[in-house]
Amino acid sequence: MKLSVLLASLASAAAFTSSQTGSRSTVALQESQADLEGLAGKLNPIVKYYDPLRLSSWNLWQTGDEATIGFLRHSEIKHGRIAMFAFVGYIVQSNFHWPWPMTLDGTPFPSTDLSPPEQWAALPVESKHQIIAFIGFLEVYSELASSLTTDEYQPHYMKGGQPGKFPKFGSAIPHPVPFDYYDPFGFSKNKSEEAKASGLVKEINNGRLAMLGIFGFLTEQTIPGSVPLLSGIVKPYEGALIAGKEFTFF
Repeated sequence: MKLSVLLASLASAAAFTSSQTGSRSTVALQESQADLEGLAGKLNPIVKYYDPLRLSSWNLWQTGDEATIGFLRHSEIKHGRIAMFAFVGYIVQSNFHWPWPMTLDGTPFPSTDLSPPEQWAALPVESKHQIIAFIGFLEVYSELASSLTTDEYQPHYMKGGQPGKFPKFGSAIPHPVPFDYYDPFGFSKNKSEEAKASGLVKEINNGRLAMLGIFGFLTEQTIPGSVPLLSGIVKPYEGALIAGKEFTFF
């Protein structure tokens, strides 16, 4: 959790976007500092390029500036998507829950009388293990599949691959998978490169807004009155959001 918060905060400080795609059959493309500065104006024409910590020149793990830019762009896109899920999920689970039993013994889903962090704390430990294991699988698969050398997998995002693009469920999976995790219904398959680039700009901006939104919810929960717009809307929460017995996985 701490790592996710750190990466989301660091990555959103710089204007990172991607309109390049790569495959094993073509030359892998990586964006330079000049590309970032040019694309930043599309994300925010007023602020434009903003990287006060000079993250793009940190040369992470001694891999070079282009690989560092790929890592940071991928991190921002991924954490923006997580934040969008979290923001929408926070609103939905504050008002609704599944009507059927959560477990075989008939235990219902946590009540909407609880705040989302309290709902998480109320889950059986087995449920938490399933969620964490599924997320862990996606993380490991996305990293390892991008390192394969077959034509069906694009290069790793630090080696010229497209940041934010989850690899297909191809030959690395021992059985057929009907849908890909990235664009499972093929909505973007026939879109032009210009439309894809425009969509990515919108997605990154929405992800940045969602990061601010979910942090706003959590801040108001733990420090009542800190976000006046949410006063009286978000339920107070006195537990630990990152550590503590409420969030243990065992």
